[in-house]
Amino acid sequence: MGESAEVRIVGVERDDGLVLRSSGLSARDLPELRVIALPPYLGQGWAQILGLLAQRVAASGHIPDEVDLGPGGVVRLVQEEGHLTPLPPHGFKGSLDDWRRDLLTHLFPAATT
Repeated sequence: MGESAEVRIVGVERDDGLVLRSSGLSARDLPELRVIALPPYLGQGWAQILGLLAQRVAASGHIPDEVDLGPGGVVRLVQEEGHLTPLPPHGFKGSLDDWRRDLLTHLFPAATT
């Protein structure tokens, strides 16, 4: 695969938290993934989650409504402001931050230690 096949996850810290986004999906005519206002302690784990999502989106070649990252790891993708925003699946009870933390610890149990 050439350089155009590469997808990176980049981030910046702002007053309201981290902004993480993919870079490289647009080369496949797909919108980039983005999370905003992410608590800094979730940054490294969510960079991995965005990487998994980017792999699934790139492999599908289209924008799925949901991506299954494994048992209990369903992520809904919503197009907002030209980006794909990962959100909890329909029916999730709790805050966005709760879901972000729960998904991270579910997919990467070592993150709790």
